[in-house]
Amino acid sequence: MAITPDDLRDAGDVVAAAASVLEAAATWRARDPAMRVMVVDAIDMRDETPALQLGSRRIYLATSSGLCVSLTQQPELATAMILTQD
Repeated sequence: MAITPDDLRDAGDVVAAAASVLEAAATWRARDPAMRVMVVDAIDMRDETPALQLGSRRIYLATSSGLCVSLTQQPELATAMILTQD
């Protein structure tokens, strides 16, 4: 399942409005159960470029072919979102 520009914009709205990225992830999972949403520590993503930055919160896009997960800047290839907060 690819992420559309509308999905990314909507995810940004959810992440910005939530009390925490954990709450944002839970909200997005309830909204779109097919989308994988992970929350990781911001330090683990420090050298990566987010798809969207919202203050201290960031959304990264990832793709997976089985067990391997890799970041992508191409929403049409993304199968997951990774959320962080400083």
